[in-house]
Amino acid sequence: MAITLNKHTELNPLQVSLLRLFNRPMTESEILELKRVMVNHYSGFLEKEVTKVAEDKGYTQDDFDNILNADS
Repeated sequence: MAITLNKHTELNPLQVSLLRLFNRPMTESEILELKRVMVNHYSGFLEKEVTKVAEDKGYTQDDFDNILNADS
């Protein structure tokens, strides 16, 4: 699967707000905690999208098991 990157350079208002919010010294543990929060947040979106695609395509758990257990 190819990933297409958008080539825009302008920041949206949320990005600007986040840059302003985090424009301060932070410890490594604070940075790690923020990364965890973001990963948890976006993993929820990913899980919903994967579930939707699997349902739309009619995939079952057996289909996924077969893919995982197929010889390479």
